[in-house]
Amino acid sequence: MRDQTLFDKIDLHLIRVLHTVLTERSVSRAAVRLGMYQPAVSAALKRLRELSGDPLLVRSGSAMVPTDAALRMIEPSASILRAAEVLFSDARGFEPRSTDTTFRIAASDYMDPLFLPRLVAQVQQLAPGSRIEIHPLSAAADYQAQLAMGDIDLVVGNWLRPPEDLHMGRLFGDEIVCLVSSEHPAVRRGWDKAGWLEAGHIAPTPTHPGARGIIDEHLATLGLRRNITARCPHFGLIPAMVASSLLVLTTGRHYCERFVDQLPVKILKCPVEFPRMMYYQLWHERTHASGAARWLREQVKSVAATLQKQ
Repeated sequence: MRDQTLFDKIDLHLIRVLHTVLTERSVSRAAVRLGMYQPAVSAALKRLRELSGDPLLVRSGSAMVPTDAALRMIEPSASILRAAEVLFSDARGFEPRSTDTTFRIAASDYMDPLFLPRLVAQVQQLAPGSRIEIHPLSAAADYQAQLAMGDIDLVVGNWLRPPEDLHMGRLFGDEIVCLVSSEHPAVRRGWDKAGWLEAGHIAPTPTHPGARGIIDEHLATLGLRRNITARCPHFGLIPAMVASSLLVLTTGRHYCERFVDQLPVKILKCPVEFPRMMYYQLWHERTHASGAARWLREQVKSVAATLQKQ
């Protein structure tokens, strides 16, 4: 009887607060993500502590960390939320105009700089009641775990070899070129493979410790290594850095072309031959059959197609 009484006190909103507080490890950040006032989240956390008989979050220095019991609650709470979403949204069919779904996308800004703005605009236009969250592909993010846990619905980026345990949709391929300042010596003199390798290169910060991007992965297969003298986690800032220095950015032509008319930069052919840079969207089995997730993937594909036509 006690178990039934306890169960009757738990609603879906409380489960959502539980999962958000435990994954954010902060009441204030959870409040922002949930769109709630902080006192309301604190009150919900108090109820959860009473129901579980566990503090759930405890202080460790200046941070909050989940207890062992709380860590065991993260995946079950995510499963409950995923099941509830599928239970109702897919049962009645997905209707973009009336949905209040939150779409969560982890995306690389290595893509065309117009991609994310256009995607957000299209989703908001076609599904005006929805919410969309863009998550970074950063060194602190484990996107495969986030997909499995339900923290994100989709990942968009480029990989030399995409993970085999995820569903994959190919978006487009792009030629790899070099972006340099208009004053770079290579603009006047050209360069060979040795000159390119010795030049000062700028590259994005790895997405996780020890990771190499597709440029350096391919160079490693050839037994080559370039001279990376600068790294930056904000890919959108790199072209401006290139414009005011002798740094070399090696990436997709489509990305570079967006900056040729904005900055004093030039696109040069790379003296090392690379396979085409391939962009994909990746998703987990948990959302494969979801009507909302399928619709989102269609929007990603259509926006990517419009960029390629320009």
